Amino acid sequence: MSLFDALSAFHFLRPLWFVALPVIIGLWWWYRFGQPQAASLSRHFAPHLAQALRTGQADGSRLSPADTLAALLLCLLVGLAGPTWNRIANPTISQTAPLVVVLEVSPSMLASDVPPNRLERAKHKIADLLATRTGADTALIAYAGSAHLVVPLTSDPDLIKPYLEGLQPEVMPRDGDVAGQALALAETVLADREVSGTIVFVTDGIAAANASAFAERQPGNALAVLQMLPEGKQDNVLAGIDAQRVQVRADGDDVAQLEKLLASAYQQALREDDRLAWQDNGAWLAWPAALLALLWFRRGWTLGAVALLVWLAPAGAWWPGTALAQQNSGSVAKRAERQVEAASPLVQGLWDAFLTPDQQGRWWMSRRDYARASEHFVDPAWQGYALFRDGQYGAAINALAQVDTAEAAYTQGVAMIRNRQYCDAVQAFETVLQRDPDYPDGEKNLALAKQILEYVEKTREQSDTGEESGEGADEVVFDNESERGEQTTITGDQGDELLSPEQWIDAIDSDTGDYLRQRFALEAAEARP
Repeated sequence: MSLFDALSAFHFLRPLWFVALPVIIGLWWWYRFGQPQAASLSRHFAPHLAQALRTGQADGSRLSPADTLAALLLCLLVGLAGPTWNRIANPTISQTAPLVVVLEVSPSMLASDVPPNRLERAKHKIADLLATRTGADTALIAYAGSAHLVVPLTSDPDLIKPYLEGLQPEVMPRDGDVAGQALALAETVLADREVSGTIVFVTDGIAAANASAFAERQPGNALAVLQMLPEGKQDNVLAGIDAQRVQVRADGDDVAQLEKLLASAYQQALREDDRLAWQDNGAWLAWPAALLALLWFRRGWTLGAVALLVWLAPAGAWWPGTALAQQNSGSVAKRAERQVEAASPLVQGLWDAFLTPDQQGRWWMSRRDYARASEHFVDPAWQGYALFRDGQYGAAINALAQVDTAEAAYTQGVAMIRNRQYCDAVQAFETVLQRDPDYPDGEKNLALAKQILEYVEKTREQSDTGEESGEGADEVVFDNESERGEQTTITGDQGDELLSPEQWIDAIDSDTGDYLRQRFALEAAEARP
């Protein structure tokens, strides 16, 4: 998030607290400059001796207790007013903005100047980027002489990986460079999203014919380019488009730069989402106030006890108990390595002394340790979300059952689908619409859950009758009374068993190249005039 964006969104949640500002300034001015001067010098002392013996008449330019007390009160006042410039992330909403990765799959990407070649290195970089986006919506587009949506927006990056591996120049219907069409397709994918996303082109260059498409695109979604070129080499068209350019590297610095861009896009998406509450950042002003309070322990500063009470009294009521628990890191930085060993009793005791359980859970969640976060959360909404992100769908469903909001029911529905509780998922999405008829994607996911349930029940019925496995009959005899054909008998295998869903998935050929080749060819044929 840039400084300009933060300043444009800066405002106060409780500006009425500033009515006390004139009182603080007035008292400070009266104490500092308006106190009546001491009586005239005593005639019993020489003037220079009387001046040396008198207290309270120091140089007005020196720092005094009144100055630090006024600064301390100003810090508290601004904090009470609730300064904010970002929003609180909803625990049931993805923690990153939607992303569309657009990969060039052309013969030029087979050049080996970026070992092993540009295309394979691009796949590795995309896989590294996907690893940081668990639970975030991501789509994949491939293009050469035509552009194709390989995988639509999905929150499961594992669905993208097999299709990513199957992308080769030979699966594309024709050679060429239609980066402009790929950009339009990416914009279409993000068009129905309520928040803006990011489009990342992974390419070694763009043909000059596509420059106008990039120059005329509508603002909204962020655009970045991962240049698959050796260091020191530049593409003139890429250099001229309005996009954040990242040079591919052997280490992970390029992916880290892309993560920062995605984090910035996420913050922008949060600011544009009116459904989310603004985050109160006033708690951080307690730290400068505490430092100012330390000055009151200086010898001779008689207002020290008063200042300490002034700081402690409002701070206890002001510091929000759930502020840290609701803070959003706003980042898609790399995951921290999980600490296997449990914290020592001393460390845990310090945590318990200064942080609530929900605040501790939010700290672990910011480091993407969802299992440990779920162990600390007391709030069932946050605990259910942490369990959901950790893949503990059954436990997440039970935790979210305690929350009667549309957001909780929505997350319950998604968890039930992933837990293969399709009938319960339909009921959960119906509950979402009962609680909030206008909930985003509520009707869409309800229809999808019903389709999945119908398909599963139909497949189960066919499996029960043996229609799909050849177990419907042990023997099939075709009538040949007219003697115009040969007598044929088909015998079913008695020992065959139905495949479980896991076995069926494992039996699918993992090479997606043939599938993509056929699908792209059909799409390209339908697109021709």
